[in-house]
Amino acid sequence: MRDLILKSLVIGLIAISCSSVEISELERIEHLNAESYPQKWELVKMTGSIANQPASTGTDMAWQEYYVLFADGNFIKSRTHENTTGEEIGTYTFKPSSDTNYLELSYKYDSELIGNCSSEPMEFLILDDSNMLVATWWACDGPGLFYKRVE
Repeated sequence: MRDLILKSLVIGLIAISCSSVEISELERIEHLNAESYPQKWELVKMTGSIANQPASTGTDMAWQEYYVLFADGNFIKSRTHENTTGEEIGTYTFKPSSDTNYLELSYKYDSELIGNCSSEPMEFLILDDSNMLVATWWACDGPGLFYKRVE
């Protein structure tokens, strides 16, 4: 009888643990894929392309930029660098997976505003554990770019 109670307790704890992981993951997804639009994601931290360089924030970053995601699947990316602002438009898709959730951004035109590891007019941003979007450009010697939802 004692073994049965112990097994039941272990199974119950595993079920509760799995449920809390699923809820946590759902909360992260909802943070990105919420019903409130437009969503503005602002660049809040930038690192260099070389490991262990200090991060810059605010006006110390090389440029300022943000994404605005609209409910219809379109987005705008805006970057201000040396008092010049450029904008690009495209469509986005939220891609949930078992190990990483990310945004796939497809641009209408090729542009210097696109930071990626290929020649395609696309970007990929990973939703990390702290609900920040992190650009994957970092994986191929680009800067580390970290975005926080501000609206």
